[in-house]
Amino acid sequence: MTTASHTCLSIDRAMEYVGDMQGVMALLGTLQQSLQDDLPQLQARLDAGDLPGANRLLHQLKGFAPVFCVDPLVAEVVRVEGLSKGTDVQAVRTAYEHLGPQLHQLLTEVRGQLAAPR
Repeated sequence: MTTASHTCLSIDRAMEYVGDMQGVMALLGTLQQSLQDDLPQLQARLDAGDLPGANRLLHQLKGFAPVFCVDPLVAEVVRVEGLSKGTDVQAVRTAYEHLGPQLHQLLTEVRGQLAAPR
């Protein structure tokens, strides 16, 4: 199973955390569902200026990022989640303009990994 085309998802990292491909694939299914549900909600909360709501969702993302994501994406999730603890909604919106597409790319890569022949 190759992951060379992944720019956001790290199967190697997930294997280090989980230990076996069956477990990784099961958690990828959970990750897929979470991203599908949370990304639209996160954008809506930012659009509405709801920083506490955005922070809750970003905090959840920060929890799985070290398990599934490449280092630069982990760092960006941590950075934006930290900003969301403050009061400057525009700073978080601006930061999310960079992070959001990466999270959508992660979702695309997760879907591809789940659909790949094993």
